[in-house]
Amino acid sequence: MNFRISDTFTESLARLTNEEQKAVKLTAYDLQADPSHPGLKFHKLEKIKDKRFNSIYVNKDIRLILHKTEASLLLCYVDHHDKAYQWAERRKLEAHPTTGAAQFVEIREMVREIEIPRYVHVDQPAPPKPLLFAHLSEDDLLGYGVPKEWLADVLAANEDTLLEVAEHLPHEAGEALLQLAMGNKPVAPEPIPAGTDPFAHPDAQRRFRVMSNVEELEQALDYPWEKWTIFLHPAQKQMVERDYNGPARVAGTAGTGKTIVALHRAVYLAKAHPNARVLLTTFSDTLANALMTKLRRLISNTPRMGERLEVASMGEIGRRLFEGNVGKTELATQPYIRALLAEAATTVKDHKFSPHFLMSEWWEVVDAWQLNSWQDYRDVARLGRKTRLPEKQRVVLWSIFEKVRLRLKDSGMITEAEMFTRLAEVISGSKNPPFDFIVVDEAQDVSIPQLRFLAALAGARPNALFLAGDLGQRIFQQPFSWKSLGVDIRGRSKTLKINYRTSHQIRRQADLLLDPQIADVDGNVEERRGAISVFNGPAPEVATYDNAENESVAVGEWLKDKSANGVTPHEMGIFVRSAEQLPRAQAAAEATGLPYKILDERMDTTSGHVSICSMHLAKGLEFRAVAVMACDDEVIPLASRIENVVDDSDLEEVYNTERHLLYVACTRARDFLLVTGTNPASEFLDDLRRNNA
Repeated sequence: MNFRISDTFTESLARLTNEEQKAVKLTAYDLQADPSHPGLKFHKLEKIKDKRFNSIYVNKDIRLILHKTEASLLLCYVDHHDKAYQWAERRKLEAHPTTGAAQFVEIREMVREIEIPRYVHVDQPAPPKPLLFAHLSEDDLLGYGVPKEWLADVLAANEDTLLEVAEHLPHEAGEALLQLAMGNKPVAPEPIPAGTDPFAHPDAQRRFRVMSNVEELEQALDYPWEKWTIFLHPAQKQMVERDYNGPARVAGTAGTGKTIVALHRAVYLAKAHPNARVLLTTFSDTLANALMTKLRRLISNTPRMGERLEVASMGEIGRRLFEGNVGKTELATQPYIRALLAEAATTVKDHKFSPHFLMSEWWEVVDAWQLNSWQDYRDVARLGRKTRLPEKQRVVLWSIFEKVRLRLKDSGMITEAEMFTRLAEVISGSKNPPFDFIVVDEAQDVSIPQLRFLAALAGARPNALFLAGDLGQRIFQQPFSWKSLGVDIRGRSKTLKINYRTSHQIRRQADLLLDPQIADVDGNVEERRGAISVFNGPAPEVATYDNAENESVAVGEWLKDKSANGVTPHEMGIFVRSAEQLPRAQAAAEATGLPYKILDERMDTTSGHVSICSMHLAKGLEFRAVAVMACDDEVIPLASRIENVVDDSDLEEVYNTERHLLYVACTRARDFLLVTGTNPASEFLDDLRRNNA
């Protein structure tokens, strides 16, 4: 007998308290071990259309909804008594008549009529909105997985009612309608042959999974909010399992599942090549720790795979390989380099370059490209460094940088950029590379020397290098040419369009911070238009206050309201631009009366605690409710960054990365978003308010 679990079950389980979840898990384990166990209390439901739904007693108030046939048991839903029964009464499980995919269908006559409030003048009635799908036939809609019961509602949908209708439909149908409404042409699911198991359809496998043993069930129940590490969308699955004859990239806006694709790609390569070593890496230790946590969840039932699948940051893996292939060395720190630059600058008279400019020119040009001579510096294409420098000024600058290079050489120290460059030279062309496959997450923030190293590590082997990233979330690196370093992704880049993490309202408002199209230096364009979210939610709130004290009180009240409406403390996050604004976030958390934790680079959230951190640490995090605080003028964009700009063309890049930073923070929110500041507030808030006008 097949024992299955559905995504609706994991979602409902996550909404229960910790004690209630423990009781449900014990019942689920007993059910998997022995469905006929006399201690399991089955109950037939009366007001249901699908007679195969059963209820199981968990405790005095919690009921587990089970779909039971001779061949299978399916965990469908769990909730308090009345809500659990109401869920079952409103649904049936069936194979779609056209696609053949197993899907839950919400029974139309039991769904409350959809009401959309309209505020219009009585003497000027609003004209009726055009129907979005009048040009489609019922067969067209059935081909996209729309249940028969909902055809009339879909054909009657306009822009006001579309999201409400889509929420009642199976995911593949809702996604197709949203894409059609945006002018795209979605690919209809491929029907499966008659007589095929409806659960074998790719769309069914997104929401139902067979639990082969107790370890798999334990994994699924322990990480309900991580369901997309278990249930892959067919578009994601295709990218995970595809063969590439060169470097490949998956792109997409925040929440579209790029990291999940990267994780599954690494696991897929390890499974498909039993003797291969796979590296899963990213640009920071913080994100590498988050990847390791998610990977452990994904391979918990095959732990030995971890012996061949290594997770490490670029810096960690670079230091380890350098020591093994070249030898031990001491890396020069940023403060040390800054001191050397300051010392060298005092020996060169009559220059007007600020310490900030000298440092950024060193890190982003001289050191990044490993320029070793005046001729190299004179001729380098300063991509990402738009400040115009006449040759006379470059001569002065090189006289400073050359002194720094000589001091580093005399001290026996090297920079991280030199480490990766020398390592790339050693590994390039090796017949026995340390890794057969490399998967990179958050690739938009990988540096020049790091990418040079990755290109050498992958060589020209098929499938050797897979990158996941979003240009709209680039906050640490200046743009540069991947192609010039041997990483040409043209023809092997795919953009994900379906957002699972962030509501339609939050995604739409956050997108106002960025351009609809973003291109890299090589001309590869990421089209941000056409992305859709699969669920609805309340509109984000944007507010400003006279002072920081009033702001903290207001944010605290907002979080208390969310807590009173079922959002647990660990489902709340507060972000600020920099460490200097953390006290304002702490004051807001203290106003809630809830326990809180300030996150560090390990990003370990704590159950029962509100999380607080800077926007730079926000990547990889996800909360139901997010407050982005201290969005003041001179805080974001940061005044010190703007003051150090010496050319107007560089100012654009500063503004872009500051916008990206706020975008990253806002898109950590799943259901609720509040963005606040004090007057005068950040000019970016005007962009966020455009949708409320």
